[in-house]
Amino acid sequence: MGDITPNPRLQGWEMTENNSATSLAKQWAKKYLQRLIDPEESWETGALGTRSLIAQRLLQSIRSINLQAWAKTETLLSQEVKRHGINYKLIDPYEIARDAYHIYEQALSAYAEQLTPQRLCVFIAPDVGSIREKYTAIDPRVIGFVSMQFHYCGQLLLEPLPELEQVTLGNYFKVIDDHLYIPLQRFYDVAAQYDYHSPVLESIRKLIPPSSEIARKIASRIIELYPNYCCHSGLLNDSTVRVSSIRDVEMFQVYLWICVLENSIAAIQQELFPLCVMLYPPLKVRWELVRQMLHLIGNELQTRLTPQQQALFMPYFQSLWELFSPEVFPETLEPENPDKLA
Repeated sequence: MGDITPNPRLQGWEMTENNSATSLAKQWAKKYLQRLIDPEESWETGALGTRSLIAQRLLQSIRSINLQAWAKTETLLSQEVKRHGINYKLIDPYEIARDAYHIYEQALSAYAEQLTPQRLCVFIAPDVGSIREKYTAIDPRVIGFVSMQFHYCGQLLLEPLPELEQVTLGNYFKVIDDHLYIPLQRFYDVAAQYDYHSPVLESIRKLIPPSSEIARKIASRIIELYPNYCCHSGLLNDSTVRVSSIRDVEMFQVYLWICVLENSIAAIQQELFPLCVMLYPPLKVRWELVRQMLHLIGNELQTRLTPQQQALFMPYFQSLWELFSPEVFPETLEPENPDKLA
């Protein structure tokens, strides 16, 4: 059970661009290589034997890691589960542990075989998408509990590794984190219903390549505005917090794209908003930070889209803004270098 065997889905796997969804999946995956100085060499620095040994040892420890991650998740969210009235029968620790093993086994296999996170990003999307669909089918808020369990599992697996391997393997685990928090499979599925050259899809394709750059830019700006702000995991400038912040900005962008494609704000109302209400308070993320992030996302939309394209997004962006408005969450936090919010 602890051996890392070659994954047939990885070897010789090719993606065919026969619809809009696969095209967008490939475009999203390419973003994982954009920030690398030399993508071809970057993922070949570790010896194959060393990586294989690390992967096998980590997989052998995942049972105990799952227990530790479960304890951390329970400590963080048990009161929120009660407060939100979530049925505990929907949160099965054994099923979640099996899912975590399956997904991390694939990530460790890709790492051991020196495949790129880009490759992992594309082929793992359907599996993580199925997990998201399973846990959100009855109560979308359950995915918050599951996502934190996976997140802590990844963090604990990285802890014993040397710093260089933490960074390298962390990029594979980030793929898992992103796909659990961000509804990418839902995005691909709804995009597949559109003609490739439709104005909506063309607008979104314009936003996909810079979406990570936008997220990093916004996260950096918020750090500038709130340099002394400390959330549950540390200061906003701490590496783990910064990574989570960037992921959250990307998550909000994808949910906005889904709303535009579905011509409905259901994804935000039924999934994103409840998820934020459950996770952000225990993580000590203040609502003013969310509003500042939305303000900056709005600025990027105005900068990067034509007026005609902006018109497609603005009704849904306005709804997103209203959900997190001061009238709903009146608490404020004064930044040291305040931006005027829209």
